[in-house]
Amino acid sequence: MSNCIACELLKKGKTVLYQTAPVLLESVIDFKLGKSENSGDNLVKSVLDTDLLIIDDLGTETMNSMKLSELFTIINTRILNLNNKITKTIISTNLSIKDIFNNYQDRIGSRIAGYYDIYYFFGDDLRLKKSI
Repeated sequence: MSNCIACELLKKGKTVLYQTAPVLLESVIDFKLGKSENSGDNLVKSVLDTDLLIIDDLGTETMNSMKLSELFTIINTRILNLNNKITKTIISTNLSIKDIFNNYQDRIGSRIAGYYDIYYFFGDDLRLKKSI
């Protein structure tokens, strides 16, 4: 579903960034700690400014205080339009809302529960069907 939404927005000339939560958070932290090259600055700006940010597989990353802080900053900046631009975010996860509160503290959980529409998808894993 996220890919379909991204494709339609790209056709309309919107910017889209699609990344898994582990890679996204590691990349932002690596840049801030000086472990990455110049492209990191563009990544951080893109994460905050892109028209649509898709964070895939939230909950598969190993969390620490730095990642929690960066995740909060990303979500909060995009919700409150602190980038002076209307931006949207899709978060895909296998976590329940209760798990989100448990894993990411109240300040992240409350923003996800309060500002995002939550949709549940059920059915067979299409990746497994393709391999059979």
